[in-house]
Amino acid sequence: MHELFRQSLEDAINLLLESERTVFLNYEKWKVKGYNTGNSRNGYYSRTLSTEYGTLHLKIPRGRLGLFDIKTLESLQEAPAHLEKMIILMYQKGVTTRDISELIEKM
Repeated sequence: MHELFRQSLEDAINLLLESERTVFLNYEKWKVKGYNTGNSRNGYYSRTLSTEYGTLHLKIPRGRLGLFDIKTLESLQEAPAHLEKMIILMYQKGVTTRDISELIEKM
């Protein structure tokens, strides 16, 4: 059960990071709007984040020009317990990871 929460939290944060990059670039993945913009998706790099549920292996997205600055991880480092508990509670209530990502993005 503990591993299920850890994996769900990891999935939700990775989806949130990807959503943050999509908002920054101002176009969805594979959309024509992004062609020849000069700044596009440029893969990921790995980071780990220690939580009370275990170590999360995060895929941090990159932009081609290197201008993408992640705000989510700063929030996670400032108040990890609060965010983790909120995500886990939403997941337990049956909220999908995509919906959780959208809610946190709006916050």
